[in-house]
Amino acid sequence: MTPTVSVIIPSYNHERYVRQCIQSVLDQTLQDFEIVITDDGSTDRTVDIIESFTDPRIKLFKHNVNKGASIAANNCILNSHGKYIAMLSSDDIWYPEKLALQVKYLDEHPGVAAVFGRVDWINENGNLIAYKGFPYTSMFEVENRSRHEWLRQFFLYGNCLCHPSSLVRRECYSEVGMFKPAYASLPDLDFWIRICIKYEITILDQKLIQFRKFADENNASGETTETLIRNRLEHRHSLNHYLTINNPDELFLIFPEAIKYGEATPEIIPYFLGRIAIKTDDDYKVLWGLDVICRLIQDDTNAKLLENKCNFTYLDFIKLTGAYDPFKISALSTITSTEKRTPIKLFLSASKRYVKEIYLILLRFIKK
Repeated sequence: MTPTVSVIIPSYNHERYVRQCIQSVLDQTLQDFEIVITDDGSTDRTVDIIESFTDPRIKLFKHNVNKGASIAANNCILNSHGKYIAMLSSDDIWYPEKLALQVKYLDEHPGVAAVFGRVDWINENGNLIAYKGFPYTSMFEVENRSRHEWLRQFFLYGNCLCHPSSLVRRECYSEVGMFKPAYASLPDLDFWIRICIKYEITILDQKLIQFRKFADENNASGETTETLIRNRLEHRHSLNHYLTINNPDELFLIFPEAIKYGEATPEIIPYFLGRIAIKTDDDYKVLWGLDVICRLIQDDTNAKLLENKCNFTYLDFIKLTGAYDPFKISALSTITSTEKRTPIKLFLSASKRYVKEIYLILLRFIKK
């Protein structure tokens, strides 16, 4: 029979944690589930530990080589059959009532597509992280919002939802698509954006999961330099989903301030999104916004609409392209023209926005 919940677990090199992860599913008060695991080419004993479980509800698929977490997650979903789908990372732990509470909520609220929960943070040893200086304490402590407010949050500020705390209706994957295989840092954010363009979501005000954080940031969501760089690329591409909005009323529900840029028609909604992105002053969003407007204004019909509805012309666009600096050319020019100044004066005169970049250049000066 079709289970109520499909628990999907992409696993990779988590021999230390995967047993407790799986056991936390088996210990759920709601027992109508299947567990679909795809091991993504682990080189440790992760697979051996998974195979030591004898519960017939567990299905294991194995990749011979590492292919990426999104591909492993998609394989789990494609081989699952449950009414609802719950993601669980192979190093995280659920509290026993997690599934029961969320299934009850979705059963009672057919208009909600996905439900989340609150989080307890744990370290690599499984101890609760409760000290006041922990920088991630409030990351997932957010209030419920309408889907329009969530879309605003995702556009302007990024992700604030804990993926392993989620329960999602199966039909959402058919409607909005699976996880993007090319994404490694923000496949969940990209998915939440696509969901909220069509559906409502909610957060239960109960702690449902122990979410693991490694001291060296060596987990998928860790803030390493590599991850932070990748986040910007993936978030920028995820903004393209907003270009599917074709109703001006919908646009203004998400971005009420966009009305100051003129009168919106479906054809020129990308212009308003571009202006919102540019206004954030985040370099990758500025570049995205300029690109969007540039593509739009190339079409003569759209160019006339922009002039008539928004008083925006080719010359206005040209001014924008010189007023904003996503490539940090101005900072580089300042450094080039002030090489004779002392490093400390150069550091103090630099924009706070470019402190890290300036610091790295100063190190090169010192080494010389």
